[in-house]
Amino acid sequence: MSVNNLVKIDKRDCAIIVIDMQNDFIAMGAPIECPGGRDIIPVLSKLLNFARTKNIPVIYTQEMHRIQKVDFGMELEREEPEHCLEGSIGVQLIDALSPEPGDYVIPKRRYSAFYCTDLEILLKGLKKNTLIITGAATNVCVYATCLDAQQRDYRVVAVADCVAGTDRDLHKAFLRNIEYVLGDVATAEELQILFA
Repeated sequence: MSVNNLVKIDKRDCAIIVIDMQNDFIAMGAPIECPGGRDIIPVLSKLLNFARTKNIPVIYTQEMHRIQKVDFGMELEREEPEHCLEGSIGVQLIDALSPEPGDYVIPKRRYSAFYCTDLEILLKGLKKNTLIITGAATNVCVYATCLDAQQRDYRVVAVADCVAGTDRDLHKAFLRNIEYVLGDVATAEELQILFA
């Protein structure tokens, strides 16, 4: 963990991004069930509640695809099954982490929370330049969002105990890669101590 770099972070510059904590990634038997996804819920819930008390905006992303499947792009050409179809239970954010009044929800069609969404407009309006990244999946949408954020000159912190990958080995590998080239990796507790 590159905790020493966290001293550069000011909580007034931060927003927390909750990537795709939806039934189709987190529920038992989900089409793309992320191992450990349910285990991170209590830690993530505590971090989000803490952030709200510190006036750190909470922004959820919600992957969704039309039932006609015309907006999956190339996703289904790989090993991924159909998921997050509009109107399905799978597309819904999990009940345990439902957005609260004052939180934001960004629908998205692709892996990155930035691609063809209004996330950057929202961040500019909120005057935030540091993103605390949580959610699923570490090696897919979390990584794609971290990469896009860093390329746009946002500081990035991935929260190691608040993300889950499609595979435990890939989860670890992508956290290492995020720390190597994109930003910092910290635990929820380390962030709460920093922001206390």
